[in-house]
Amino acid sequence: MRRREFISTLSGAVAWPILAGAQERERIRRIGVMMGLPEDDPEAQVLATALREGLQQSGWIEGHNIRVDYRWEVNNPERSHEAVKELLALSPDVIMPGTTQMTQAARDARGEVPVIFVNVTDPVGTGLVESLARPRGKVSGFTNFEYGMSEKWLQALREIAPGIMRTAVIVNVRNPNAALFVNSIEHAAKTLGLGLAVLAVNEAAELENAVREFSREVNGSLVVTPDALTVGNRERIIAAAARHRLPAAYPFRLFVTSGGLLSYGTDRADLYRRAAAYVDRVLKGAKVGDLPVQQPTRFDLVLNLRTANALGLTIPPTLLARADEVIQ
Repeated sequence: MRRREFISTLSGAVAWPILAGAQERERIRRIGVMMGLPEDDPEAQVLATALREGLQQSGWIEGHNIRVDYRWEVNNPERSHEAVKELLALSPDVIMPGTTQMTQAARDARGEVPVIFVNVTDPVGTGLVESLARPRGKVSGFTNFEYGMSEKWLQALREIAPGIMRTAVIVNVRNPNAALFVNSIEHAAKTLGLGLAVLAVNEAAELENAVREFSREVNGSLVVTPDALTVGNRERIIAAAARHRLPAAYPFRLFVTSGGLLSYGTDRADLYRRAAAYVDRVLKGAKVGDLPVQQPTRFDLVLNLRTANALGLTIPPTLLARADEVIQ
């Protein structure tokens, strides 16, 4: 072999693995994300932006080395299974469901595509993981609830409206965590000496009637549990509470910015940013079953002074001092 041909052959042999490595690094990875809200809901875009920011912090840029495929308004079991099938057809590297129902559908799907959930209430109790510390299987993620939240909701209501004698909890009967919410709030209500009514709904049209029926008895209040149905219909619920003059506690800040009285709960956008770090670890080779389920680390109390005034209520200075945010 001539010297020139030998050098050319050797150069090609050396360059080939380098080129192959570069192509591998530039391969676009895919994430399938399921949201309970419609795409045009401002909250949905807040969460999508938080996820994008979290991915960028780990070096994943949409359109460059990662693609995010969304399925919007996934708010019942049937749609959850459909959305999972649609996303799996796109060969994702990770699936990110946003509720317990979505996560159950993703877990039950064939194959071993890793599942990183966000906003799941009780992953152990609903059988999604073996334990918080060692989930095992193909599922792990971030929870949005702990039992102490129920007592905080009722305590804040009692401080703002000392005269309340009863509370009604709004739960979606199709939510796998409905019984957990009811049991938790029932325990808190007994501790505070409050009667409890359960407003079990299945669809948005039932919300107004349920609130109206409960409001016929005086000295009542409302607690709204976290669910795609309640979040997606927050304006309807807030309007019903105002119309029937019921002080109400909500699980997330977005209810209060929409006119609700108070909220105590997790920062949903922060959960999506944190979940992006788990996606990064899985894309880099970590086994999802070895990643511990992360529980909330921050709970925010948000108050709406205008709504309190409209209900003829005065928020005591002690509660105002504890608030993380007060909306005028």
